[in-house]
Amino acid sequence: MAHLFGKQWTRDALIRRVGSLDQIAGIRLMENGDGTERGGRVLHVWTGTGLYFHVLADRGLDISTCRFNGRALGWLSSTGEAHPAYFEPEGLRWLRTFTGGLLATCGLDHFGPPNVDQGEEFGQHGRYGQIPAKAVSYSTAWNGDEYELSISGEVRQTRVFGENILLRRRIWTRLGTSQIHIEDQVTNEGFSPQPHMILYHFNLGFPLLSESLRLGLEPKETLARDAEAEKGIREWRNFTPPQHGYNEQVFRHIPPANAEGMAEVKLENPDYGVALTLKFDAAALPYLYQWKMMGEGLYVLGVEPSNTSTLMGRASARAQGVLPHLEPGETKVYRLSLDVAELAAHDNTAE
Repeated sequence: MAHLFGKQWTRDALIRRVGSLDQIAGIRLMENGDGTERGGRVLHVWTGTGLYFHVLADRGLDISTCRFNGRALGWLSSTGEAHPAYFEPEGLRWLRTFTGGLLATCGLDHFGPPNVDQGEEFGQHGRYGQIPAKAVSYSTAWNGDEYELSISGEVRQTRVFGENILLRRRIWTRLGTSQIHIEDQVTNEGFSPQPHMILYHFNLGFPLLSESLRLGLEPKETLARDAEAEKGIREWRNFTPPQHGYNEQVFRHIPPANAEGMAEVKLENPDYGVALTLKFDAAALPYLYQWKMMGEGLYVLGVEPSNTSTLMGRASARAQGVLPHLEPGETKVYRLSLDVAELAAHDNTAE
């Protein structure tokens, strides 16, 4: 049964009270109509609990806007939900159309800074997030007294004389919940072993992110990416108001798995009354990167599960002997979920 408005509801009890279930929960496919966003297909999803989010059909079925009871969860950059036609893959130009959003997937054969691996150039964080999905479908349907909202599609990264990697993604939630579930199946449809690096770049912003945010994580190991991060390694759990001229800090954690094999990160902000829990398969995604960016306008916390132990790109992973591969026909499965909850908040006067 669906838990809504402080009660448990059966299917029959709900459908007697509405003309369409879209009154409470649903999915609507729309198209952006202005600026660099024009032409991008966007699936709007709402669950009846105050959870509302956008899935970008033309950006790899990534998730951009996400709100809970009117409060933003994800950080949105100044580029907006730019159409992939504006993507510039060279060097750092990925940043020209980096929406941020709740989830920006990086990969599928490289992530990290620009580099050259075996004579091939790779730009920042790879190509995945700028590839339109095919076979996009969505459905809303009852299964007994459970009303499920589901989105699926295929994203193929390929080229002649190169990789042929297919990612099948399904995103689903249910009426009366504040949860988002993601399952990706990544297959090497080529005939040679294929380098495969993937990073789930969750971007959390204000008001979830503030100096009151509590980060619940007890890693088995924490390493600083570079000298700048080393300066703040004792303070990786702590957050400040936006700072002028802040230099990003990145840390690599190895999170423990629970009895079900899932790693878990909890984020709670009692001053704004919202909490978020991210869970992911620790065997498939054993590393968790933390992007701590306390800048003005660039005020964001990245929480980023990954399958690769270096954030410095494909050439670095190969040199270290840690570059993951998919054999011909091999499939890897990645499962993640987010659970948003209301916390008791107290009044706070903003500066």
